[in-house]
Amino acid sequence: MARMKVPTIVLASASPRRAELLRSAGIPFTIDVADIAEDALPGESPTQHAERLAQEKAEVVAKRNPGKVVLGADTIVVVDDHILGKPRDARDAARMLQLLSGRNHQVITGVCIAKLATGNWQLATDSARTTVHFMPLSATDIENYIGTKEPMDKAGAYAIQGIASRWINKIEGDYANVVGLPVALVWKMLQKFT
Repeated sequence: MARMKVPTIVLASASPRRAELLRSAGIPFTIDVADIAEDALPGESPTQHAERLAQEKAEVVAKRNPGKVVLGADTIVVVDDHILGKPRDARDAARMLQLLSGRNHQVITGVCIAKLATGNWQLATDSARTTVHFMPLSATDIENYIGTKEPMDKAGAYAIQGIASRWINKIEGDYANVVGLPVALVWKMLQKFT
């Protein structure tokens, strides 16, 4: 049985978590960060939002890297159909953590793989969804957690692989998706680009 050659992809993200997940999976990559506006569009569902941003990131970087396979991703946290992005400040982080306390929520990662070669686009876009169950958080839990600075650059103001893991008693779906990249989905999508 022939082994699939893994192409070196271009990761359109500065996320150290995504980089570590790709490294762990043995997927070679370089990094070229896409800088796009991440505001939701009117009437856009959370899944549409995550997939659109992933595709925009992939397309921006693919235009700068013709002929190369580019991976764009965007992870959002959704509670009651409300998207929680990265907190603006400590107060915003506290608001998000209070919303998540004692409840479950969805983590959606939009993924897009793009290649622009001789003026022709090859695109594949999909998303993964994981349900995360949070235990109740006290005001002291929230204050102390924000004091660690861990929540400040994370969607939903928490990192499942960090200190917040102590409050997550169940997940339904792909753990890697919650960290920031559904690696199995990415691998499946990459098969079309080899």
